[in-house]
Amino acid sequence: MSTPTPTRPARPAVPGTAQATLLVAEREILSQLRTKSFVVSTVVMLALVLGGIVLTSLLGDRLGGGDTKVAVVPETAAVVADVDGLEAVDAADADAARELVESEEVSAAVLPDDAADNPLGFVVVGLDSAPEGVLGALSVSPPVELLDEADTSAGVRYLVSILFGAVFLFAASSFGGQIAQNTVQEKQSRIVEILLSTVPPRALLAGKILGNTVLAVGQIAAIAAVAVIGLVITGQDDLLGLVGAPVAWFVVFFLVGFILLAALFASAASLVSRIEDTGSVLMPVIMLVMIPYFAVIFFNDNDLVLTIMSYVPFSAAVGMPVRLFLGTAAWWEPLLSLAILAGSALLVTAIGARIYSRSVLRTGRRVTLSEALSKSS
Repeated sequence: MSTPTPTRPARPAVPGTAQATLLVAEREILSQLRTKSFVVSTVVMLALVLGGIVLTSLLGDRLGGGDTKVAVVPETAAVVADVDGLEAVDAADADAARELVESEEVSAAVLPDDAADNPLGFVVVGLDSAPEGVLGALSVSPPVELLDEADTSAGVRYLVSILFGAVFLFAASSFGGQIAQNTVQEKQSRIVEILLSTVPPRALLAGKILGNTVLAVGQIAAIAAVAVIGLVITGQDDLLGLVGAPVAWFVVFFLVGFILLAALFASAASLVSRIEDTGSVLMPVIMLVMIPYFAVIFFNDNDLVLTIMSYVPFSAAVGMPVRLFLGTAAWWEPLLSLAILAGSALLVTAIGARIYSRSVLRTGRRVTLSEALSKSS
């Protein structure tokens, strides 16, 4: 009687490249979402965005957004009725109007004056000094014709430009730095050797990029949603109409642009084996992230610089949305800029994958770029 030959357990199937990429991306996303620091920082940031919008609205109403109250009598009500910036407060007579001024319930009073040397027929009554704001509002100015009228004020232009640059800087540096840190930690602890026993290097890199891109774009979308809610509840719908389309384009440009930056962060970090050595290899990438932020601070009123920024791959995510907000970009320009950015992202990712796959398993001294890119590696 023959004994049956024991069968060996079947080896688990090796996942394909696409499946391995998704598994690594899922691992990156879940590990971040389970980190208290990530959750807390995200909630705090969203609260700051909402609080900043609400606070700005409240301060605007208190510090100059509201109209100046002026007491009027029936004879002078028409003088203030159609003046921007002034709110008429009815008084029964001149004495009642003066009492409102003395009690500081109004900033001034406009009363009838029949003096022969006063052709206007009314006088402005103040408390202890001339109410310059009321006098300025009542003064008659000639009409002004502008040959090249700006669509937005300088203050709003500067604020929106800074916001685009700051959000880009924060999201790109934080998530890009996380990719670099995870890459070096896995290499230093030799965990990467275990991962690469079942996952190809390019799939590991692609999964890291995909997972952190989902997290970064999700955070950007959350900021945009909270900003929209804040503008709606504070009644700033006019500003929402101006920034709505540029914000949507910003999310799209950031999605593609972050893939380029993520490949740079991961491939640069794979060249070293210790956290202490990441500063030198990441400095060029960090500079690429910081340049768009400082460029919009110093050159937000320079159309030539903004145009150049909108076509340079690492700054297009800031330059093009700012130009769309200002109305200086033609309809086809964001499409052309996005195509250039996508092509650059594909090229940089391919080069980054080559560097990553040839250096991620090499420990000890720092791997140079020439060694990582050479055919003999």
